[in-house]
Amino acid sequence: MTDITDHETFHGLPVHTLSPPGPAESAAPPAAGSVAWRLDCYPYELPFEEVWRRFLDEVDTTRVRALLIGPWWEEDYISLDPVVGAIVADAHRFPALRALFLADVESEQCELSWLELCDITPVLEALPLLEELSVRGCGDGVPGEENLRLRPVRHQALKTLRFESGGLPGHVVRAVGASELPALEHLEFWFGSQWYGGDTTVADLAPVLSGASFPRLRHLGLQNSEIQDEIAAAVASAPVVARLESLSLAMGTLSDSGAQALLDGQPLTHLSTLDLHHHFLSDPFVSRIEELCGRAGIRVDLDEADRWDPEDEARYVAVSE
Repeated sequence: MTDITDHETFHGLPVHTLSPPGPAESAAPPAAGSVAWRLDCYPYELPFEEVWRRFLDEVDTTRVRALLIGPWWEEDYISLDPVVGAIVADAHRFPALRALFLADVESEQCELSWLELCDITPVLEALPLLEELSVRGCGDGVPGEENLRLRPVRHQALKTLRFESGGLPGHVVRAVGASELPALEHLEFWFGSQWYGGDTTVADLAPVLSGASFPRLRHLGLQNSEIQDEIAAAVASAPVVARLESLSLAMGTLSDSGAQALLDGQPLTHLSTLDLHHHFLSDPFVSRIEELCGRAGIRVDLDEADRWDPEDEARYVAVSE
């Protein structure tokens, strides 16, 4: 599962996994507000409700600033809905919570497309002071199964919103674009593959690309897409780009046609960072982009170059299953 790794830090805090039940730890537990707490049912095969109750009982949740939900299921294909329900029901016990990661799960524990999510809107409604929300997975797009859902919301505090998906449904992208998020500074989408339900189109991105939706946006990641060239062409003339400090079109199927659109489009020289890693560019286009970024002092990532024969091979995204 490319680009999906353990978190050593989250929201600027070291990640600490709640210890399993058993003999007392030799070291004292960290102060509640000094770490990002991670809950993980996987190694111990404990019900999420039991781990959640221990967390509420043993940790001063009024001081918890960041929370990651790791594997939460006892059996395969269990929906995230009980987790969302628990967070919403006990939201009043987390007045200091500013960052939440839903489904912080590695491929060794569960493939991305197997993670059955749910409607995450109640989390944003229950946590009006939340500043950072990351979501991993979405389901596999099969009708009748539990997949990621979002309704348009108004949230005054949210600064970072990140979706890591191997198949992000277009209705989620449209709901983000229809939301009122006046504080949003960092927005990141991993679109994934149609095979796993990723049906987002460039038209779905119109409210984001217009620049009207999120006046404080400084980083935009439109990543891991099978239509990366089309997205690059839209970005080349998108009004939102002028206010960005960093831009990522990484992890997808970017080829020379998409790179040409970027080079022919509006200036990118105001950016501090341009991330294009995992691409299908030819050497001449890599050189042209490196030259442009070098002159402008832009940090550019062109790692993970794939050599592509359009007659024999299909391009692929970095993260799908």
